[in-house]
Amino acid sequence: MPEHTRDASIKTVRATLDDLDELAVLFDAYRVFYRQASDPAVARAFLLERLQGNESIIFIARDAANGEAIGFTQLYPSFSSVSAHRIWILNDLFVAPGARRRGVARALMGLARAFAMDTGALRLVLETAEDNRSAQALYESLGYAHETGTRHYSLELA
Repeated sequence: MPEHTRDASIKTVRATLDDLDELAVLFDAYRVFYRQASDPAVARAFLLERLQGNESIIFIARDAANGEAIGFTQLYPSFSSVSAHRIWILNDLFVAPGARRRGVARALMGLARAFAMDTGALRLVLETAEDNRSAQALYESLGYAHETGTRHYSLELA
């Protein structure tokens, strides 16, 4: 998959196992943002399992000047039984605090959209916290619509 960014200072590509250690640092910070205790070993093991098992698609953003990993997004495959099509769940999006307001999230979202389209997906879906106003503004600026008419439920098993 080609690189996808409008800003030459940001390089976004599909992540590989070679990116694991840097991704794990970002993923741990992402989990902390969502009020989880920092645990770099858990973050690394989780991502390793996803990458080795081909269970998710992860895109990484790097600062083009120094190669530093500054953000990522992770997509999980799913399907719509009603429409009989593939969908992608954009489950995770994170930009390192020092790299925010540079277009990193927008570049990652653009790459995710291009990937979803390239794979023939019907839609790209995501959710965010009710109080994450900056994320909501980004998603809406990119054409995402807040769903109405359905309720999401969850059953905690662990």
